[in-house]
Amino acid sequence: MTITYNALSGALAAQAAINTVSQNIANSKTAGYTRQGVLLQSNAASGDNSPGNGVIVGSLLRFSDSYKSQQMWRSNSELGKLSQVQPYLTQLEKVMNDPTSSISYGFDNFFKSLNAAAVDPTSTPLRQQVITSADSMSKQINSIYNLTSTQMVSSQQQSSTMLPALNESLASIAALNAKISSVGATGTSTSALIDQRDQLIDSVASQVSVEVVYSADGSANLSLKTGQPLVASDISAKLAYEAPGGVQTLTLAFANTKFKLDDTKVGGKLGGLADFRANTLKPLQESIVDIASAFSTNFNNVLKGGSKSDGTDGTALFVLNASSTTSLLSIDPGFTTADLAFAAHGEPAGDNTNLQALIGVQTTAINVGSLGSVLLNDADTQLVGKLAIQSQQNQAQMKTATTIRQQAEDDWKSTSAVNVDEEGINLIEFQNMYQANMKVISVANSLFEATLQMFN
Repeated sequence: MTITYNALSGALAAQAAINTVSQNIANSKTAGYTRQGVLLQSNAASGDNSPGNGVIVGSLLRFSDSYKSQQMWRSNSELGKLSQVQPYLTQLEKVMNDPTSSISYGFDNFFKSLNAAAVDPTSTPLRQQVITSADSMSKQINSIYNLTSTQMVSSQQQSSTMLPALNESLASIAALNAKISSVGATGTSTSALIDQRDQLIDSVASQVSVEVVYSADGSANLSLKTGQPLVASDISAKLAYEAPGGVQTLTLAFANTKFKLDDTKVGGKLGGLADFRANTLKPLQESIVDIASAFSTNFNNVLKGGSKSDGTDGTALFVLNASSTTSLLSIDPGFTTADLAFAAHGEPAGDNTNLQALIGVQTTAINVGSLGSVLLNDADTQLVGKLAIQSQQNQAQMKTATTIRQQAEDDWKSTSAVNVDEEGINLIEFQNMYQANMKVISVANSLFEATLQMFN
């Protein structure tokens, strides 16, 4: 009987819809879960004067928007890039701008001790204070420089420790691609597998910027924004840091091909750290070396142009070691108070002509790579100011990136997340649909029994 068949198909369709609704409600708090639904289709009529053959479940629907997913992944890359470097910038800014540990503070104290010595150039305690201040200033410069070296090593180590998890995620995406392709070919729902893959892609996107392209079989193919492949079907790439000649280089191995990458351009956390090392930390280190080198050279040259207490030529006080990461600047360990050449050539002890020239080094113009020509006593202030601007800009961009990421997540949720109230309404509607079809079956049974009784 057509009426019974139609009602039975309606009851079965309602039951399938209720099962889908129950799955959605059960996973309403599951992170990354994409809600599902059923596509109901009318079963076409098979003969004349037939309204149709009930309803069928055409397919299971997965409510997702590829564009919104891509936006969410891109925003995660940008947020990862900015947030990863902010702790380093904050630490640098705090230490370099500290009123008692900055390079400027060390210079100020040193030149104060020279000015104090001008009152009595022959005073041994005042001369000793000059040497003590010189040593203290050197240690402060070394302390700042050591911090940049420590951050260089720390950020490189942090980049290296990201790679095992990143490679594992890429391998898992490739494995899920293969599973989605095989399971999907049998007509079984792959929604849960795709959810797992999307979460892995989001995790990868926070570490490197990715472009995602889908294949006809449901595979997601990933590549870096610079074009190198990360995942193609069931094949995944492997990233590693290599150090040929002692220089850390990021490489990507895919199938039988190896690529050398510019890690400052890969985006995400990995790219953010590399960009920080190359465009903030390294120039800052070079600037500190420039300051220490220019100062020590100028001061030593003036000092050697004067006369010591015994009338002999002056000798260098400062020793520069640009290749050292722990002792960039130091004082000659054998230097004594008698070696301070405060007098001009041919002048007796007590003359402070050369001492005044030494004091004048503070206002000498020096060349600093990232700043150009600046006065010595302004160099550190300008470095700190430049660093503060970078930090503030990064914080502002990070705040914007956080907002964009939140908006991207909200947009994704508007399409893919489970709304319990909406699902509750669906549950009631499909329950009513099921009960109505069961009522039709009951009516059909009554009509059939009445027909049979007519022939008794």
